[in-house]
Amino acid sequence: MRVCKMVLLVPIIIGYFSFFSSAAAAGLGNQAWSIWNSSDESNPASIDHSTFDRFLNTYVMTNHPSGINRFRYADVSANDSDKLDAYIDNLSSTDPRGFRKREQKAYWLNLYNALTIQSLLRKYPRKALDTRKLNPRIRVAGVKLRSADIRDRILRPIWHDYKVIFGLSCASVGCPAIQSRAFTAANINTLLKQSAREFINHPRGLMVSRNQMRVSKIFDWYHEDFGADSKRLMKLFAYYADDSKALYILGFSGDIEFSYDSRLNSPDTVWPL
Repeated sequence: MRVCKMVLLVPIIIGYFSFFSSAAAAGLGNQAWSIWNSSDESNPASIDHSTFDRFLNTYVMTNHPSGINRFRYADVSANDSDKLDAYIDNLSSTDPRGFRKREQKAYWLNLYNALTIQSLLRKYPRKALDTRKLNPRIRVAGVKLRSADIRDRILRPIWHDYKVIFGLSCASVGCPAIQSRAFTAANINTLLKQSAREFINHPRGLMVSRNQMRVSKIFDWYHEDFGADSKRLMKLFAYYADDSKALYILGFSGDIEFSYDSRLNSPDTVWPL
């Protein structure tokens, strides 16, 4: 199957997703940051994400008419913004390597998503945002890193689980939806599968008919995570797709078009254009 890489970008968040795609294309996911690849599987303790859970539950819209979860940036109170900052500070002072791997996976996903929201809140309502300001620095257990390091040097290469990509909040309507709950060791598998299923069954993730298939550019940027060839990608789509959609996917033999909508996932962003 020949793959046609046609990108339809709506450049509202300038540069952010050019970095997002170039990081994947550069193979940063293969450069695991080895100092983070350790754990204490005998530690039964859990990391507290209840503050972030309440924050997400308050500001994530799960009933938007577009079918895409939205984040109410304009409504975040100063008090709740301070609580988010305190939560991030608490995570940064915690060394995740002292916990089980499943605790760590939830830790890094939540930290990445919290940093993304924090960065946007500090600049909202500006519509054009510099990519460098959406890749914030942070110290974790005294080690300097950026949010892109969490994605491309920790989560992707250490866990080798394509589902983490569905858990990363990229702040656009073209991304997998931001969830209204924080990840925990107990719910992470369920939430990631739920996010994958929602994304692939929504038109922004995958549209298919007898003669056309258009999928998110995310599947191109991270093709190594999802499967090196189109046959494996089709199997993944069919696995998560609703039955009627899966039949079209399994019977499709044409070219794949890739598209992406980079507009901010705030409630006022109309989808589709």
